[in-house]
Amino acid sequence: MIPHRGRRHEPAANSDPIAVDHPAVESTAGPGPAADAPPPARRIRISLDQREIQAATIRILVIVSAWLIAAWVVGVVQHFLFLILLAWLAAIAMEPAIRWFLRRGVRRTRATAAVAVPVVLIAVGLVVTFEQMLFEQTAALVRSAPDRVQSIVDQLNSTFGLNLQASQIIVTLRLEPDQIQGVANDLALGALGWLGSLASVVFDLVTVAVFTFYIAAAGPRLVQEVAVWLPPERQPILGAIWDIAEQKTGGYVASKIVLAALSAVFHGIFFWAVGLPGWLPLALLAGITAQFVPVIGTYIGVAAPMIVALADQPITAVWILLFAIVYQQIETYVLTPRISRRTMEVNPAIALAAVFVGAAIWGPIGAIIGVPIAAVVVSVVQTYGRRYELVPELAATDRHDEPSDPPEDR
Repeated sequence: MIPHRGRRHEPAANSDPIAVDHPAVESTAGPGPAADAPPPARRIRISLDQREIQAATIRILVIVSAWLIAAWVVGVVQHFLFLILLAWLAAIAMEPAIRWFLRRGVRRTRATAAVAVPVVLIAVGLVVTFEQMLFEQTAALVRSAPDRVQSIVDQLNSTFGLNLQASQIIVTLRLEPDQIQGVANDLALGALGWLGSLASVVFDLVTVAVFTFYIAAAGPRLVQEVAVWLPPERQPILGAIWDIAEQKTGGYVASKIVLAALSAVFHGIFFWAVGLPGWLPLALLAGITAQFVPVIGTYIGVAAPMIVALADQPITAVWILLFAIVYQQIETYVLTPRISRRTMEVNPAIALAAVFVGAAIWGPIGAIIGVPIAAVVVSVVQTYGRRYELVPELAATDRHDEPSDPPEDR
């Protein structure tokens, strides 16, 4: 847009002139000196260059088209990107063990194989041994959910003189027989009924395993292959971020996996010993939620088996609560300091938010991997983030919250 002031110009051949006339301001004063006379009317002409309009329109169309194509591509490969994310998290979880072999002179490829092969064998052995039992017990728990709610409500009504309606609670919790039966039938089919067809399950597992081994075995070489596409001044930042993710976050993820496995094993043994129905899925729930769902995870892992026990033998729920309290103390003061002494910690509020965001994006698996992803982000921010000293007003806040010394007797 090219404004022309003062003089009138003829419009160009490729321009659309728009003339804006300002009316002259009529003066009601009498004759006077020329300096007091109103200024003459001015005509402003704005010319729009059609070539510039066409170029701007083309740019906008190209940007919008590129954005739509990128969104479509991300939507198509979203599941594959999620598998790559799982593989990367698994690779950095293996990094502490790989570094242990590297310090003893083992080549990185062999060190990766020495760590990955036992993990795969153990995982396959656990799946073969407990997969059918896990889904059968889970299906049984789902089918018996309405009856357990009815039993718990009857006990509460008879013990405390309440007037609770089990049918309303079942409807509120969406435990109607039709919905329950559909979920139970899928669970009874095992992993294939719950996760999908055999081909898709095998493809996902193979994809995660292959990319996990490649990322872990490549290590610094993978960073070099990516860094050659960056300017020299940005390459050190990429290397530093990769080292932070491997050293700090890798140990954090590995320690959480070990603690979750120990918790599931000990809870499973105790639940089996007291004869708790569905002891295997409830033990896994207790172990996973306690480590990967901060703040409320421990309570969820204890509340679920206690509710199941209340429907059969209420005294068993008391024993479960006592065992959970004792094990929590052992884990806090014995296991965690030895396993996680060199790893970073994530603020509980950030970790809990990561769980909810991960669950909203990727479902139950996203809730588990949300905390490790948050750990990566926090470790990078802690390294490159800039912090300032507190102003005196805020620095004195902690002192105001502390109890003051009692006055001395005079």
